[in-house]
Amino acid sequence: MATLAADIALTPAAAKRVAWIAERQSKPAILRLSVEGGGCSGFQYKFGLAEELEDGDTVVETDGVKLAVDDMSLDLVRGCSVDFVDTLGGAHFTVENPNAASGCGCGSSFSV
Repeated sequence: MATLAADIALTPAAAKRVAWIAERQSKPAILRLSVEGGGCSGFQYKFGLAEELEDGDTVVETDGVKLAVDDMSLDLVRGCSVDFVDTLGGAHFTVENPNAASGCGCGSSFSV
């Protein structure tokens, strides 16, 4: 069973973008954030739309959109906020992670 928690946050801007993408792909508005080994700094963030919530997921909901994080990844992103930014440099999801000791220039990997 998925648990709801305030260990993570999804900004309204990110929720709006997930809803837009999900609608166009005819999928549920569930964004999955996971952490994998690799990237420039040791760990990298992975984003994708999920078909459903999984047992053990921690879930937060903003404006009807869910952000799901698995148990293994949660320890590395606890307290983080997922946002969506659209600038001249490009549009992308970003993670504000208070646990990261350092990150890379692209913002998609970090170390603890």
